[in-house]
Amino acid sequence: MIIVTGRVSVRPDRLDDALQVSLEHVRRSRAEPGCIVHSVHRDVEDPNVLVFFEQWEDQDALSAHFAVPESLAFVTALSECAAKRPVMDLYEASPLES
Repeated sequence: MIIVTGRVSVRPDRLDDALQVSLEHVRRSRAEPGCIVHSVHRDVEDPNVLVFFEQWEDQDALSAHFAVPESLAFVTALSECAAKRPVMDLYEASPLES
């Protein structure tokens, strides 16, 4: 499984735009093959910070997601709303057996 986390500090005057494009992106992404979880959250300590959490079945599914033209359009639109450069981290993980 691949886990993706992301974080972006949004300019206050562009917060509504950032929320709109983010919600459209996560809702569309959830329908992609291999998507387990795709979500956006607001930081409770700084409401102008959006936090993304994703889980993908494997690297192939994530690579296909990155190749979708709408994913690039999302990154471009969100970057235009950002106060700072967005940060994204990828992790390879496997569930612990209980």
